[in-house]
Amino acid sequence: MSALTLAASAAGTAHAAGAVRADNRVPLPDIPALVIPALGDTLIMVGVTMAIVVLVGIPLGAIVHNLGPDGLFPHRAGHTVLSWIISIGRSLPFLVLMASIIPFTRLITGTNIGIPAAVVPMSIAGIAFFTRIVENSLRSVPREYAKVSIASGGSTVQVIITAQLAEAVPSIIGGLTINTIAMIEYSAIAGTIGAGGIGYVAVTYGYQRFDHAVMIATIIILVATVALTQLLGDRVARALTPASRDRRRAGRGDRGGRTGNGRVAEERMPVAA
Repeated sequence: MSALTLAASAAGTAHAAGAVRADNRVPLPDIPALVIPALGDTLIMVGVTMAIVVLVGIPLGAIVHNLGPDGLFPHRAGHTVLSWIISIGRSLPFLVLMASIIPFTRLITGTNIGIPAAVVPMSIAGIAFFTRIVENSLRSVPREYAKVSIASGGSTVQVIITAQLAEAVPSIIGGLTINTIAMIEYSAIAGTIGAGGIGYVAVTYGYQRFDHAVMIATIIILVATVALTQLLGDRVARALTPASRDRRRAGRGDRGGRTGNGRVAEERMPVAA
């Protein structure tokens, strides 16, 4: 059951029992029962959205990069068209995007409210943003890595996976963290028009009822969620940097016990099987 339904049910029960004060503010002991289900809805929205974003954004970003002048299969027209589509998706404010594609959202999900309806515009916005992040991350990988993999007989797919994406992982993870935080913000916006989650609670109970306690609780939850996401993303990105990987290999006695500082860049150049 969504937080939207739980909140409505809780509100009705509270009114019937006289738990809600005359000014319609939620009693402090009842705030956790209101915001915790809303947090669950927010995490579901963001989790489903980011799964779609990663599954679509990584291959699409790799295609856009390799259609460019420095890619494996340059195609000026294809690169231009895809870049324009991505730029349009990134340029629209999320609230405008969400409102403008309501007919499409209803066609896909059968409704324009609730979590499923929020996932559609969030996914479109997230894919556009993450695709550009992946493209820029791949652009920072030296072309020599791809050349070594090609010279070793690697196919196009192998080169993209082992020579481009593998070396761009730290940058992609950093971008993924930023994207996830943006989706948390978007989920709060989606909640204001019926998607549920923290945004719905903040607007319906915190703003419309002038309930400062609920508003503060939602702010604390959003800040904590964003901070934890950033912390986790930073740690994963640092753990996957080439230097960190070299140190772990050196610690296991890889290549005769060489230290990570003694390795040259060529040792990290992927060779396709």
